[in-house]
Amino acid sequence: MRIAIPTDNPGGMQALRSGHFGHCDIFTIIELDDQKQIKTIELVPTPEHVSGGCMVPVNILHDAKVQAIVVGGMGARPLQGFNQVGIDVYWADRNTITDVATVVEHFVAGNLPVMRADQVCGGDGHDHH
Repeated sequence: MRIAIPTDNPGGMQALRSGHFGHCDIFTIIELDDQKQIKTIELVPTPEHVSGGCMVPVNILHDAKVQAIVVGGMGARPLQGFNQVGIDVYWADRNTITDVATVVEHFVAGNLPVMRADQVCGGDGHDHH
């Protein structure tokens, strides 16, 4: 399984999670083997986020064969986009699960809920997602 985590530079296991998935510095992609052990760590730079460009990260992660993303929030449009391309969206509180290593630990343990449509951000420009 390949899991994307929006992170601040430089990315990697010790990187802090980004406050906004579409404006993150980089996506840290963790590939887990069948025993849920880390197989590979890949860094995928994010494109410039332009108005209405919420689908750009969706397409980049789909092309990178990501199967899940863990976010602290996102808008309705990208959530729908991830659902359409078959990428599961999981939610993790950025205040208590602050870095990639901790996200992976919680993901592997099955402690992260799937994000629901009623949890989306309003897109008002604040740092919610």
